[in-house]
Amino acid sequence: MDPTGTATQAFSAEEFAGRLAAVRARMQEQGLNALVVTDPANIYYLTGYNAWSFYTPQLVFVPDDGDMVLYAREMDANGAFRTTWLDEANIVGYPESYVHRPHVHPFDWVAYSMRQRHLVAKAARGCVGLEMDSHFFSPKAYRALFNAIPEWTLVDSFELVNWVRAVKSPAEIALMRRAASVTNLAMRAAGDAIDVGVRQCDVAAAISHAQITGTPEFGGDYTAIVPMLPTGASADTPHLTWNDERLRPDEAVIVELAGAVRRYHVPLARTFVPGRPAQRVQRLAAAADHGLAAVLETVAAGVPVYELAQAWNHTLFEYGYEKPSRIGYSIGVGYPPDWGERTISLRSEDQTVLRENMTFHLMCGMWMDGYGYEVSESIRVTDAGVEVLTDHARGLLPAGAAQRAAAIPTPKDQP
Repeated sequence: MDPTGTATQAFSAEEFAGRLAAVRARMQEQGLNALVVTDPANIYYLTGYNAWSFYTPQLVFVPDDGDMVLYAREMDANGAFRTTWLDEANIVGYPESYVHRPHVHPFDWVAYSMRQRHLVAKAARGCVGLEMDSHFFSPKAYRALFNAIPEWTLVDSFELVNWVRAVKSPAEIALMRRAASVTNLAMRAAGDAIDVGVRQCDVAAAISHAQITGTPEFGGDYTAIVPMLPTGASADTPHLTWNDERLRPDEAVIVELAGAVRRYHVPLARTFVPGRPAQRVQRLAAAADHGLAAVLETVAAGVPVYELAQAWNHTLFEYGYEKPSRIGYSIGVGYPPDWGERTISLRSEDQTVLRENMTFHLMCGMWMDGYGYEVSESIRVTDAGVEVLTDHARGLLPAGAAQRAAAIPTPKDQP
């Protein structure tokens, strides 16, 4: 397998070869003769292919040996060589006449093409893995493959490629540190934009501008999730975006966003208050901040994931709170609608043991009745502990007039 595509890649040919070898080793462990990859993050991870084409069916066929084959819509396949290292002979476009037709599916055509390439019979000797939980693998797509290739035994691959992605290479860590720089800029833009009377949509616009502009050295990608801005009483509900309502004094504004570079994401959540925070919000913030600190002190290679959850739960219990949801998840490559890897979750029943260069979004959000608070960090597991990828201040952060007042030195602070 010699990469022969024309694209300038963020990773070396040796790294791509190592990824494929790791995937094939896991395929062998799971008894798979072939793998059908449909998650755009996994397609990118294996081939470098990167385009907004995942809204139509596409896949990479991974045999247990030999070349991978990328199948995409014809108009996308015609230019796929511009981002992937695959040889153009292994980039195949299905006809435009198959796009959004009720009585046929593109994978009907893809199945016949794989027969022509003599890929079907060899894979029929064992099981063929499918990404059954991929956001972009529909029931209709499954039915098309099932009906068109009846000799295949189709089984769930159980996020096989996602698990290979869990431990990052030095090159991936370097990209995530770049993404963290964009994250810092975007969160600072949020704090600068938040003020009494400002529309939520204008805050989101300031964040998006910073996310895409990036730094003078490198720009940012579009992120897998838009900026989220639960505000005031709505801060008791996660995953709300924005509207055109104006911010009110003393109401908490939760901001969750990410920076992204070459599809690698570094999320971050902070809570701003343009004015004086309510006492109940202050107490909640203290509990979450202390819980986050306890988790960070626990992180290190060799530590089971459940110990992180225990550290969080014990600290939160001291304040009289509890949190039933997980406190984090594995991160890396991301495409809409999610920047998580859908593998490791930081919760009390997860037995996964942390390894060096695993990366997580440690999300210590607390959503109460009519109010809430979020604080998070994106982290890298090290041999001795943890690397926090961003450097934004924690706690209830002043914004607007309160932020400006906090930045003005008092007479006793002046020299």
